[in-house]
Amino acid sequence: MSVLLVIPARHASTRYPGKPLVALRGADGQARTLIRRSWDAAMAVQGVARVVVATDDDRIRDHAAGFGAEVVMTSPDCQNGSERCAEALDRLGGGYDIVVNLQGDAPLTPAWFVEDLVAGLRAHPGAQVATPVLRTDGAALNGFLEDRRAGRVGGTTAVFGADHNALYFSKEVIPYTGRNFADDDTTPVFHHVGVYAYRPAALAAYAGWAAGPLETLEGLEQLRFLERGVPMLCVEVEARGREFWELNNPQDVPRIEAMLARMGSA
Repeated sequence: MSVLLVIPARHASTRYPGKPLVALRGADGQARTLIRRSWDAAMAVQGVARVVVATDDDRIRDHAAGFGAEVVMTSPDCQNGSERCAEALDRLGGGYDIVVNLQGDAPLTPAWFVEDLVAGLRAHPGAQVATPVLRTDGAALNGFLEDRRAGRVGGTTAVFGADHNALYFSKEVIPYTGRNFADDDTTPVFHHVGVYAYRPAALAAYAGWAAGPLETLEGLEQLRFLERGVPMLCVEVEARGREFWELNNPQDVPRIEAMLARMGSA
């Protein structure tokens, strides 16, 4: 089963314009852009036939091509990464069994998150879409809660049923726990990792649907599948001691740089 990995990247982000070209300093003191770090993360994934950056912006195209990435130009009308992945697949002529959407704002995504996600989708032939979830420890959960208290949109949380199909995703912290957790406690809250694996037919169908009210309210593209009654398989992944965070806001830059420093990542 051949896998296409797409890194969707747009310059005109509502919350953080120009985000893909933001420089992040690593443990070696050298700065590399967000899109470069996301590309490096993608190239570390095993079992992928092809990796492309999908963008509508000439600045991102030129920068990505400069470090050797294959770039597919897509329409500025794409509303989110899933729509951009669908267009990229179409422009490439199809021919892949699974398409992975590795968001261009998640440079700390370990390769095994993506590998385990693809393995999870392959192990469930009836599943059309899958996404990783990571159980939070108290430190991560407390960070989510602090972001919300400060009025910042931080990580997304996920709840799922006994069959591991998603029940809901939210930028609020769900489920409500009603208690405090120490930093090293294990919690019942799952961080949604913004990576998706789709069957091509499901991705094509997604691109033909209008955004529903929940997707519009939360600003979460995956809710379009749930609103249309398409189950989304949640694949639990393990941190293995690695820290994980997405670049959601300008305030996340020092947070991610600190994580890179602690991990010794260049």
